[in-house]
Amino acid sequence: MGAETTPDTTTERTGLRPDLRQRHVRMIALGGIIGASLFIGSGAVIHTVGPAAVLSYAIGGLIVVLVMRMLGEMATASPSQGSFMEYARTSLGGWAGFTVGWLYWYFWVGVVAFEAVAGAKILQTWIPVVPQWIFSLVLMLSLTAANLASARSFGETEFWLASVKIATIVVFLVVGTLFVLGAWPGGSFSVGNIAQDGFLANGPFSVVHGVVIVIFSYFGAEIVTIAAAESREPETAVRKATSSIVWRVIVFYVGSVTLLVMITGWRDIPATTSPFAAAFGRFGIPAAETVVSAVVLTAVLSVLNSGLYTASRMLFALRGNGWAPKWIADTNRRGVPWKAILVSTSVGYVAVVMNFVSPDKIFYFIINSAGAVALFVYAIIAGSQLRMRRRLEAEAPERLKLRMWGYPWLSRLTLAWTLAVVASMLFVDADTRAQLYLSLISLAVILAVYFIQRRRSGREHRKTPL
Repeated sequence: MGAETTPDTTTERTGLRPDLRQRHVRMIALGGIIGASLFIGSGAVIHTVGPAAVLSYAIGGLIVVLVMRMLGEMATASPSQGSFMEYARTSLGGWAGFTVGWLYWYFWVGVVAFEAVAGAKILQTWIPVVPQWIFSLVLMLSLTAANLASARSFGETEFWLASVKIATIVVFLVVGTLFVLGAWPGGSFSVGNIAQDGFLANGPFSVVHGVVIVIFSYFGAEIVTIAAAESREPETAVRKATSSIVWRVIVFYVGSVTLLVMITGWRDIPATTSPFAAAFGRFGIPAAETVVSAVVLTAVLSVLNSGLYTASRMLFALRGNGWAPKWIADTNRRGVPWKAILVSTSVGYVAVVMNFVSPDKIFYFIINSAGAVALFVYAIIAGSQLRMRRRLEAEAPERLKLRMWGYPWLSRLTLAWTLAVVASMLFVDADTRAQLYLSLISLAVILAVYFIQRRRSGREHRKTPL
């Protein structure tokens, strides 16, 4: 990892510029865990689990909070481009860095395609005469342009997109609380709805089923540690962002879902459309469905924007270790890794085309073969922190400015919980098992490529001195 890195030396070494402001990083951190899955997918989770979906979101959120705390400890001790990929390389070895880096890149280029298709579907409901593929293309081109302009352009775009999501959740939390307490026009005291048919209406195992589903909703919080490397004060940005994730999870996810199952009985919450639109409708807000659809579109665009940025920066960082072609490292005069962006977005274009050519085969494979990547990444982050903390305490304890709670036992427990969630995917349903199997295939392929490459090059990426 080398000597402690300052923002200036980081940008000099990589060619990137610290164009992201603290407000950009702060909003990336706030909005990073709010995606369309909360606004739409929470209804399906509630129907699967019942009122105890609140527990599923809380348990999944707890795992993510602990993982982010571990990642925060490493990122404040050694801010670096590539974030957890670099920590995996230096702590566990080249195989871990190579694997987590390419898995993460593959995940996000798939997400870019998925979100482009999702955004196009929303737009087509408003303008049905325009084909979906045109909307997908326009969305991809627009956000590719924003990412190519500069890191600041990405940050500014994300700032405003995330602002809309956060403002919507805040309004929902305030009005929803007043509604369930009977202090909003048309509302009545309805807190008791959370126990309709019993809190564990669908049985205890349904909570585990719910955790498997919801934990992927939180994926994206770790983006802030990658973005912080292009800010002026990366250590400060990471420390603040990872320290505040506890209240973000509790307020945004657990708070929202708790209100949803109080506003109306859980059986009456829509499973395939947005439960937030239904709730705003009960509040008496005009055109609630259209308003929430617009908010969902901003959430989709936010994820698409972040996905392009994250995939390109991870690909750029992979090149730093010789794990991607040399030309990937080229930057323009604004310090933007434009070739890494174009490569990442081009894969997204291919995936979008596949959605219209072969939605049930190729597109299905692309999306589902990255389904369990979040859990693989969390497991590698936990393993990296356990190793890196031991080295830091022995060699550079002064750099531990943010510490993981209850080390080493809570770190080990987090790793065990993550692996348990992976194992439980085998017992949930056929679709979840398919995601796990396809993700394991992706993992095996990337590992095979690494060992083939290592044998050909005759070298191993060894741990770097602290």
